[in-house]
Amino acid sequence: MYRHLALAATMATGLAAGHAQAQQTEILNVSYDIARELYAAINPAFLEQWDGEGELTINQSHAGSSTQARAILQGLQADLVTFNQVTDVNILAENGFVAEDWQDRFPNNASPYYSLPAFMVREGNPQGVEGWADLARDGVSVIFPNPKTSGNGRYTYLAALAWAEEEFDGNEEEVQSYMRDFIGNVEVFDTGGRGATTTFVERGIGDVLITFEAETLNISEETPGYEVVVPAQSLLAEFPVAIVDRVAENRGTEEIARAYLDFLYTTEGQEIVASFNNRVNDESVMEANADRFPEVELFTVEEEFGSWAEAQEAHFASGGSYDQLLRN
Repeated sequence: MYRHLALAATMATGLAAGHAQAQQTEILNVSYDIARELYAAINPAFLEQWDGEGELTINQSHAGSSTQARAILQGLQADLVTFNQVTDVNILAENGFVAEDWQDRFPNNASPYYSLPAFMVREGNPQGVEGWADLARDGVSVIFPNPKTSGNGRYTYLAALAWAEEEFDGNEEEVQSYMRDFIGNVEVFDTGGRGATTTFVERGIGDVLITFEAETLNISEETPGYEVVVPAQSLLAEFPVAIVDRVAENRGTEEIARAYLDFLYTTEGQEIVASFNNRVNDESVMEANADRFPEVELFTVEEEFGSWAEAQEAHFASGGSYDQLLRN
């Protein structure tokens, strides 16, 4: 089941008195599951400055990024996507839903903001978690989403692996030993990032939640009893966006979808995104929010694993390294 959040925020423009009925347009933003609140704030800000004719309603759908991509392939009528992993957009491109050159259509390879895997622990950090090494210790219970269904989970898995490769200087026996212990400490694999947060916060399971830095900061700011630990090294997590051309062309919403995604790159859009603790590419906005974002050495998928396609095949395809670790 996919949660659809239909926002009441609409705007009527260019309507003369006496019009019997305004032109009504709806667009659907299909997004990853922990972005609900972010886009609920983006939508009214976009509508406030949108100068199109008629009445526009923006609807949202949220679930794990890979789950959402499959839903679109199966018929979910998305006008645009705001995902958390390149591979999930590439799947749509490979199946003709998104243009092959989608990364060239918007700045920063069509990624208006970014984050990284970070840790949230319970108040006082009773397990003394400071970095990736601590997540493989005996007695440390870890929560993060399933890499098979969640881009969030794949970032976490690859961040841990990249750290281990550097920490053990490529010694594969030590790297694999660390990864076995790390995966062995995972108590629950939820299907998406918000489900993992619910498991940790509402169900009280686990010592450490690993999720995007933005989620750890948002939750800790709103809910007492938690602390954020940002590791010294982590993995760059980009948040790609794209117009779903096959749907938007059919519905005549291409112009609106492009305007919506362009808004994410404006100063106002970047300020809203940063207010939800995402890191942005606008230097002035980042400078204004520097106190909330510690410096982190960021690995990239391309540098560490060649490409997302190679990482997917080696680690998350059937029989890949993740499956092998689960069997051990």
